[in-house]
Amino acid sequence: MTPAFIGGDLSGDWLKLPHAEPGNRIGIFGGSFNPPHSGHRLVAETVLKRLRLDQIWWLVTPGNPLKTHTDLAPLEMRLHRTSALADHPRMKVTAYESVLGSPYTAKTVQMLRRLRPGLRFVWVMGADNLAGFHHWQNWRAILRSVPVAVVDRPGASLSALSAPMAKAFEKHRLPEEYAAQLPDMMPPVWTFLHAPLDPTSSTELRSGGHSPRSSGCLS
Repeated sequence: MTPAFIGGDLSGDWLKLPHAEPGNRIGIFGGSFNPPHSGHRLVAETVLKRLRLDQIWWLVTPGNPLKTHTDLAPLEMRLHRTSALADHPRMKVTAYESVLGSPYTAKTVQMLRRLRPGLRFVWVMGADNLAGFHHWQNWRAILRSVPVAVVDRPGASLSALSAPMAKAFEKHRLPEEYAAQLPDMMPPVWTFLHAPLDPTSSTELRSGGHSPRSSGCLS
């Protein structure tokens, strides 16, 4: 079923979950990707390598409920741009959150685990999102449902690690050197990955204040 709020003529493949074999380690990289850019790609490449994932799914959302949608590009356009950027055999792009009919990560994680119980999921996000993670609906339930990998972003290291989420789940933080074990661990567990820093920002790209390095903030 295709909800009315999707809009446009979306490919049927985008409205499906990517294929994966039982036991596969899958990173879920959710965002509006408005637009996608090289910083997003760096996050995806980092977790693929450091967590030894079989795949990373770019989950392009209809819209972030915590952000205004006045400058949000159509979903179909964002999917095309994300697919062009995620040109890697182990990167998959999906708009399945539209099918679920909810923009909330807690609901998405719950449904993914129910639909694909044989997969080992990890929620992936940039450190710039961690500072406000405690504003996400049922954020504690997310931490208790799935391992979480946070990848460093320019200017976000200190604010991220002092964020309410980082403090509340400090005892459940996995040292970075053991990150490859994260997909096999029972939540709550999370890790913070340092990586090369790419200053590209979706917000600045939309305002014209930053030249994109790719065809496509974190956002």
